[in-house]
Parts: sequence; C-alpha cells; structure tokens
Amino acid sequence: MNWNQILLMRNEIVLTLIILLVLVSDLIVKDNRKKIISNIAIGLFVIHMLIGFIPMPEGSLFGGMYRTNHLIFGFKIILNVGVLLILLQSASWLHDKLQDTTKIGEFYIILFSSLLGIYFMVSSGHFLILYMGLELSVLPISALAAYEVYNRKSSEAAIKLILSAAISSGVFLFGISILYAVSGSLYFDDILGKLPISYFSVMGLVFFFSGLAFKISLVPFHLWTADVYEGAPTPVSNYLSVISKAGAVFILMVLLFITMNTLHDIWIYLVYGITVLTMFIGNFFALRQENMKRFLAFSSVAQAGFILMAMVSANQAGVSSVVYFMAIYIFSNIGAFGVVEAISMKTGKENMKDYAGLYRTNPKLSLVLMLSLFSLAGIPPVAGFFGKFFLYTAAAGQGFYVLVFIAVVNVTISLYYYLKVIREAFLRTSDTPIAYFKSDNYMKVSLAIVAVILLVIGLYSPFYDYIYSVSNIVNF
Repeated sequence: MNWNQILLMRNEIVLTLIILLVLVSDLIVKDNRKKIISNIAIGLFVIHMLIGFIPMPEGSLFGGMYRTNHLIFGFKIILNVGVLLILLQSASWLHDKLQDTTKIGEFYIILFSSLLGIYFMVSSGHFLILYMGLELSVLPISALAAYEVYNRKSSEAAIKLILSAAISSGVFLFGISILYAVSGSLYFDDILGKLPISYFSVMGLVFFFSGLAFKISLVPFHLWTADVYEGAPTPVSNYLSVISKAGAVFILMVLLFITMNTLHDIWIYLVYGITVLTMFIGNFFALRQENMKRFLAFSSVAQAGFILMAMVSANQAGVSSVVYFMAIYIFSNIGAFGVVEAISMKTGKENMKDYAGLYRTNPKLSLVLMLSLFSLAGIPPVAGFFGKFFLYTAAAGQGFYVLVFIAVVNVTISLYYYLKVIREAFLRTSDTPIAYFKSDNYMKVSLAIVAVILLVIGLYSPFYDYIYSVSNIVNF
C-alpha cells in the first residue's frame, strides 16, 4: 500500500486527527476557559472541509472493503458543509445552555466520531465495514441525545434512540447473515448478480432493508423519531434529521441499485409501498403537531418518502435526483432547525403559536424560516422546487405516473402545514410576541449561508449537472 492509496481515505484520516487534536486541547485548556474549545473545533473542521474540496482519484483499499469514487467524494463534501453549519449553530447552545461547560470538548469529539462512522458507511464495499460504520455513527449520537443531563426528556430520548438502534442493528445483522448464506460473500461486488430469486433471498432483503429503514425513519419504522427529536438537544435533532439520515439513504440506494439488482423486480414493490405509506403518514401526523421539533420530525418522515420515490427508477437519473434532493433537504432542514434553536435558546419557546408576530420583531429569522419551509414544501424559486421536480422526473421516466400523482397530492398536504407556520410568523399578531433578540455570530453566519445556498441553487446552479455527471451507477 503506497501513499497515494492511503490518501484515498483522506477524509477519514484528517477527521481522526481532528478528534485527537480536540481531545488534546480539551485536556490542556483550563476548566474556566473551555469555551475556546468551540473555536478550535470549528476552525479545525473548516480546514477539514476545505481539504475535502481537493480533487482525488477513484480507487479502493483492503481488497475492496473500502472504496471511493467521484460520487462518494462529492457526497462527503455535502456532509461536511452540513456538519459545519450544525457546528456553528451548536456553539451558542454549548456556551449558554450546557450547565457543565467542561463537556464542550466531549460534544465535538462524539459528534466527529459519529461523522467518521458515516464516512466509512458511505465508502463501504463490504457488509462488515458497513455495519461497523453504521454502529459508529449511531452509538455516539445516542450519547449526545442525553447531553442535557438535567432534562428528563433528553434522557428519555437517548433511551428510545439506543433501544431503537439496538433493535434495528439486530434486524440488519440478521438480514446480512441471510444474504451471506445465500451468496457466500460479504463483498458488495461478489454478491452483485449472484443473489438467486428465492424466498431466502427475499427474507434477507426484507431484514436488511428494515434495519436501514429505522435509520431513515421510514414507515412503519418511524415511531421513535418524534419523541427523540423533541427530547434531544436541538443541534442533535438537527444532526439526526439530516446527516445521519443522509448516510443511510446513500448506502441503501447503492445496495438496492447495484448489489441487489437481481432482486429488482421484488424490492421495487417494497419501496413503492413504503414510499406511499411514509409520505401519507408523515404528512398526516405533521398536520397535528404544535411543537416545532415534533413538527419537523414528522416533516422529515414525509421527506424520506419523497426521497424513496426516486429509488423506484433504479437508474442514473434516480441516483442523481436522490443525491441532489438530499443536499437540498440537508440545507433546508438545517435552516429550519437553526431558527427553532435560536428562538428556543433565547426564549425557551418551541410551540408553533409562540411564533405569532415573529416577522414584526425578528424579520431576518422569519425570512430564513420562510425560505427553509418553502424549500421543504417545494415552492419555487427556492431550491426545494427543483429537488422535488427531479424526483418526479426520475419516477415518471420509468412510467410510475400513479406514484408521481400520489407525491403531488402529498406535496399539497405538506404545503398546508408548512404555510401554517408561515401564517403564524407573518400574518398573525400576538399580545406577547417573541421579543427582538440578537443571535451570536456563529448562528448568524450559519443561517446566512443556508439562505444563500437555497436561493443560489434555486435560481441557478450547475450543481445538478455535476451530480448527474458522476452518478453513472456502472462506476460504483
């Protein structure tokens, strides 16, 4: 193994070094100056993100257990930008609300460890690496869900998350063992084309799919989502809703499109049915929510249904539309959660009706919230419109017109509950509105970046063209 081959793991190596540097900094810095750890961690991650933009070749390591290509490379860049925005939003919570500031360094170490697991997961070419990455991504974030140790809901969220993760891991492992028994290998490339169409193969597919469905919050594996999002600290809920979900969606897409291609005629009906259920149930439950974090939780369930819709196409258009929509979804949800976090930090209010008159007192926050929700709803000219358009195109291109019609119906439903929030913020008045306040600079930068991204990608961007050019599934 030469140096050029080792550099294929550039993202993982640099992030591991950052974890060690933050750990050393946490040991050196005195307890009364722990807040400086945030500046160190964010600064190091900015360097890591910039290094991630340097082009790198395609290749594999460890006999194909680890691999990278231009699509994986681009997807990790998207994850890095999303994590940086979450880190910027987390700083004020860590400094002002975390009762024990000596735990600031631990927060970054645990979060980076989870991201490291996602890196290995999306670059896996072997079920063992996939499983290790999956566990490394979930277990640390379960600890972060309980980070507000004096909050009973936070502890409850962590327990529910770890129990759900344990069950899903067991189901996932059982599915892998069945696939190994049928194919005789755990390498994705070896399994490719060797899975016979049999009841045993279908059983392995169902268990493997169910294990990942827990991570993505697909119906009927979504029951943990709202309680965990509500109870966990808002930055952790934000991370779970976008970064953790994005990694699981990406590897599910790769395995279905490539490794399980011989079972395409079977899993396509599974995906079709769960897509419809996830969209409808996510939307109908979102209609009933008043707590903003629970509202965004069920919104993310519904969005998972839209993401899954493009997978029925199982072609290059499906790959590019899923990755493109995931990028837009990441920035849209980070913007919405960021506004919720900013308001919760200053006022402690998380109820939708508390947002009445928000535009009159905090117009900039209201505009960012509007852009984010419009993007999630798919309203032009913000980026979410084009994201959903490409999802529809991918499904319609394979003749799934009924599914596209069902998706349009669900977009109409989602438009109602997204506009409920906009109505409260812009059209309603309140005798006790949320008072004007200033967010810290990190939060301002994060929300400004989100707003720019949503507008730029929505109005003009070659971003989709780039994703489509590297989305040839033959090159996985």
